[in-house]
Amino acid sequence: MATFPERAPVRPPFYRADVLLGLLTLLCMLPFSGKAFHIDDPLFIWAAQQITKHPLDPYGFKVLWYATQMPMSEVTKNPPLGAYFGALVGSIAGWSERAMHVGFLLPALTLALGTYHLARRFTPSAWLAAAASVLTPGFIVSSSSVMCDTMMLAIWVAAVLFWIKGLEPFNAVYLLGSALLMTACPLTKYFGVALIPLLFVYSLVRLRRLGSWVFFLLIPIGVLAGYQLWTHSLYGRGLLSDAASYASVRRDDARLDVFNKAIVGLSFLGGCALTGLTFVPFLWSRKQILAGAVLSLLAGLLAGRGWIPPQELSWHAAGMLKIAQLMIFAGGGISILALAFADLWKRRDADSLLLVLWTLGTFVFAAFLNWTINARSILPLIPAAAILLARRLDSKPPLASFPRLLLLPLILSGAISLAAASCDAELAGSARKAADFMHRQSPADSAHTFFEGHWGFQYYMQSYGAQPIDIHSFRFDPGLVIVIPENNTNVFGIPPGVPASQQLVEIKTNPWIATMRPEVGAGFYFSGWGPLPFAFGPVPPERYYVVTLLTPTSPAAGKP
Repeated sequence: MATFPERAPVRPPFYRADVLLGLLTLLCMLPFSGKAFHIDDPLFIWAAQQITKHPLDPYGFKVLWYATQMPMSEVTKNPPLGAYFGALVGSIAGWSERAMHVGFLLPALTLALGTYHLARRFTPSAWLAAAASVLTPGFIVSSSSVMCDTMMLAIWVAAVLFWIKGLEPFNAVYLLGSALLMTACPLTKYFGVALIPLLFVYSLVRLRRLGSWVFFLLIPIGVLAGYQLWTHSLYGRGLLSDAASYASVRRDDARLDVFNKAIVGLSFLGGCALTGLTFVPFLWSRKQILAGAVLSLLAGLLAGRGWIPPQELSWHAAGMLKIAQLMIFAGGGISILALAFADLWKRRDADSLLLVLWTLGTFVFAAFLNWTINARSILPLIPAAAILLARRLDSKPPLASFPRLLLLPLILSGAISLAAASCDAELAGSARKAADFMHRQSPADSAHTFFEGHWGFQYYMQSYGAQPIDIHSFRFDPGLVIVIPENNTNVFGIPPGVPASQQLVEIKTNPWIATMRPEVGAGFYFSGWGPLPFAFGPVPPERYYVVTLLTPTSPAAGKP
């Protein structure tokens, strides 16, 4: 492993670091333990509930998540291990939001502590690296869900740590533990497959020869092959290959060329791994910062000229605000990639190569290969980026005399991250409030209430007995009520000429920051909503249209 010069540490003593880091993580996450289920959370909840009844058939049910009812095995593009963990939590603590979120604190804590212990192999500033990983929007917002992303990354980090410990001197117990974790990682989220070639290349460069360690990498490969066969026998398709084909076939940002995907990818990278931006004054010289600023300015100007059509950025006040934020976030993304290449250029060893491949490989997948650019795809590189940040600071001797200065960018990133997580929690809560309002308005007519849109809104509407619209079988009969959310997915409206009246329901959320709102360019979970993972600006309230279908002769009939 790399050696480091003697210098004053910027982390607490080892015996206190785990406790302090755990407390920091809990302090960030516990305020969101009552967060409403959001985005794809319902898919994981339903799969977990299925597992409690049929443990060996996790996706053996149907769900209406798109336009029509489909088998769950065709809808979900995630493996079931996260849902198995959810089933364990739900069976023990119940299925309430607070019970599930508290249970899912375990992966978040494991990730934070695992990042610290892994960072100790690379830098004397390990606590700083771990804190710089935790205090980011990517970590805090993603960990406030019951989806599989944080759990996958926690397993990933532990697998890397065990593998490094098992190589020199050779330790079969650590290597076997890492192999089992490498097996669990892609069974939690398919991106975890990338861990196998990553550690193969790292080991080959570090040891400069093949050895018996190669056989441990065959364990996850063999299990994944078995998983492919098992799911094919259950559902008529291998879910591993099905997810891979989905990412290549369904490109919701297909209108973007490679250059513009890079700009949006850099924006998500800088915004999700925010400490890479807030630490810029401590990481780079004035000339280097100026060069990065010029590149960011160029990206913003090109976007402003309409080179990113889906977001329709333009030279009016709202468009200028989006462009400014795009430039800032892209600058943070440039800084992170520069950290990786600068570390490799300076050290030129296996450790640097591991961090570069980890960071760059994840970025390339998130920006160019995944079905859309989103924060969940950027999340896996945040620990590596934080370690690179700490290694860069190790080479800045003047900072060793003033380690408390490094608290400033951590506090700034943490404050912005908590603001982003808070507005995301308000967005999730607005769907729960809307469903509750519809139920209280007509509690006896749930069977005649239908809705469009999905995500957490679907979970709460269905909990009150309302039904999602299947466009292949739904009949627009008089007397039915259809609730249509404005800021949601798979919203079709009603056909022209169908007589109906409508009521507008508005639910206020955070008015100045958003994670999913096209008006301000925020698309944390889906870049089709905007080129920014979160955005500041005037955020409108969440709107729901309550449409009542009327008979053609009704005097109140009119186009909604």
